[in-house]
Amino acid sequence: MPELTPFHLAIPVRDLAAARAFYGELLGCAEGRSAADWVDFDFFGHQLVCHAVANADGDRPAHSPVDGHDGPVPHFGMVLEMPDWEALAARLKHAGVAFVIEPYVRFRGQAGEQATMFLTDPSGNALEFKAFRDIAGQLFAR
Repeated sequence: MPELTPFHLAIPVRDLAAARAFYGELLGCAEGRSAADWVDFDFFGHQLVCHAVANADGDRPAHSPVDGHDGPVPHFGMVLEMPDWEALAARLKHAGVAFVIEPYVRFRGQAGEQATMFLTDPSGNALEFKAFRDIAGQLFAR
């Protein structure tokens, strides 16, 4: 798999302090630059910018079926190495995070087998973290 360049994503948040606690403390993302109404995070090597927006009301997003669960759409997240995914899942469970979809493995024994979990940040932005035992061979497997 070729080396990927970092993506940039800007999302609305209601409260920068809550965003700092969630992305910085809970997820362990280092903080970069900031101003009174925004903050950058190193989101697993990518640039995530949280912008304080007065109308970031966290309306429930649309959903798509995921193995009998309602997967929130839109959502963003990361594909992690399996040990990193397992460590993050354990950290989130230990912190008492309310998952939208609890950590589990889907497509077990099939092409594209993956571990996945969905959660929301304090402003209602939906995130998915997933992992493959062989990212290069399974990420786009059919």
